[in-house]
Amino acid sequence: MVDIAFGPEPEKRPDPAQPSDAYLELTRRRRMYGGILMVIFVALMVSGFQLAQSRNAGDFLSGLPMLMAFPAEVLSEAWANRAEMPALVLRFLPSLIETINIAAVATLLGAIAAMTMSLLATRGLARWPRAIPVFRRLMDGLRAIPEIVIALVLIFILGGGPVPAVIAIALHTGGALGKLFSEVAENADLKPVEGLTSVGATWGQRMWLGVIPQVAPNWLSYTLLRFEINVRASAILGFVGEGGIGHDLKIALQWGQGRYDEVVVIFLLLLLTITFIDRISDRARERLVKGRRP
Repeated sequence: MVDIAFGPEPEKRPDPAQPSDAYLELTRRRRMYGGILMVIFVALMVSGFQLAQSRNAGDFLSGLPMLMAFPAEVLSEAWANRAEMPALVLRFLPSLIETINIAAVATLLGAIAAMTMSLLATRGLARWPRAIPVFRRLMDGLRAIPEIVIALVLIFILGGGPVPAVIAIALHTGGALGKLFSEVAENADLKPVEGLTSVGATWGQRMWLGVIPQVAPNWLSYTLLRFEINVRASAILGFVGEGGIGHDLKIALQWGQGRYDEVVVIFLLLLLTITFIDRISDRARERLVKGRRP
């Protein structure tokens, strides 16, 4: 029989009567393998950096001393115009609300799609068991394509505006949440489903009454977490003409010096909004999952 701990080589083995020797030998081998993997990893990182450095026209290393030059210029201009910031906050507030609305609608649509796909892709619960691989690959494809790629395609078809952003984020959210929802549903207790089946309940009734009450807290928790991510995604999509506060940030950055105070205000609004949503979502998820206040 092959010794899987110390390999098949005919060399001296540790004495089984001395467990400490066997443990030390095994630890030594693990450290040796770990060291080899670390050397390979560092070599790959160095070679990759050298390749990137050779293709970087600006020379990364020589540009490091200027790393803080641009942020310093932005902050100094914003500080000089700090008296105008309250007016700028009111000016960009509608765009911020539009960004939050895009994220909220996209999260809702994506969560509804994820609920359906996850139940159809879960073993033991699927309406059509043979179609499980189809729905799983569909979810893989939706979450594999970045939102910005979907948005660029939709802009070409539908034109700019919030609608392509909602569709792009909702499709990606459906794939991402569908995977998480399916994993939660796989751990659901099947006894209520079997009881409903015995009295002639339809597939929809079995899911609605037997499965969803069990998985709803975790599903809502994941949906709230995804909402935070979608707020950031909707702001990023503004850079490709999808509206919202991201579009205002793009314009301010394009104008450059003279509009840096707007850049700072927009970043502060995004930071405060995401922080607020994060705190509210944390509290809501804590109550949903554990049934108590944090």
